[in-house]
Amino acid sequence: MFDLDAYLARIGLPARVTPDAEGLGRLQREHRLSIPFENLDVRLGRGIAIDSAGVFAKLVTARRGGYCFEHNRLFMDALAALGFQVRPLLARVWLGVADTPPLTHTLSLVTIDGRDWIADAGFGGSYAPVMALADGWEAEAPDGAWFRLERHADHGWMLSRKGEAGSTDGRGTGEGWQPQYSFTEAPVFDADLALANHWTSTAPQSRFTQLTLASIVLPHGLAGLTDRRYHRRAGDNDTVAEITDPRVYRMRMSLMFGIDLTTDEVASLGLF
Repeated sequence: MFDLDAYLARIGLPARVTPDAEGLGRLQREHRLSIPFENLDVRLGRGIAIDSAGVFAKLVTARRGGYCFEHNRLFMDALAALGFQVRPLLARVWLGVADTPPLTHTLSLVTIDGRDWIADAGFGGSYAPVMALADGWEAEAPDGAWFRLERHADHGWMLSRKGEAGSTDGRGTGEGWQPQYSFTEAPVFDADLALANHWTSTAPQSRFTQLTLASIVLPHGLAGLTDRRYHRRAGDNDTVAEITDPRVYRMRMSLMFGIDLTTDEVASLGLF
């Protein structure tokens, strides 16, 4: 059985949210503020478990972070425990690609009083607030970025982004509306998630096997590490630095993201 109280304590919520759109948005935001996005286990050659028990043990009990398949498994389990009607979707991430990308991202479809909403607790860069599944729906994120959801002739739905927010995952951003990810409402089964997770965590073409990533949402911004590059944006303040000392890397990972690495683990990442 899902330990809802332990999850709520992990994300700093003193009470359960109401099972409506406002409660959904608050839960997603507190989750993003509390649990970092990271792919350290991929880079350390460890398998990525995406079953409920394995994800809970890592992200809640061990107070680690994870990437989309881990975050959104935990988030969906919490939503179900709170009485929400929720199921997973699979998405294609379009940032920094030229050809049609594979299905390497997952998000949640939540139905509230007969209306569908999308929620995503596991995207590594600037994230969209909870959005109604409606053509032309727009919403502003706390970091100043704008998001728009539109029907797409070939890929079902397209979520696009523009504004102040930058990327902390090595993919960069541009001016104007940038396609972020596309998805359909097709049913997604555990086997689909397992296949997508396996490719994402093992394929040489996957950015998660190429880069060492960590990020955390701030109240009005985002902080991230891409290999040795540290980036922090909070309001109008933007800081970028290159970390050249593994001791500083360990300290930054601990203080900013709450992830404590051993000296051997840092050495195994091959960054220094």
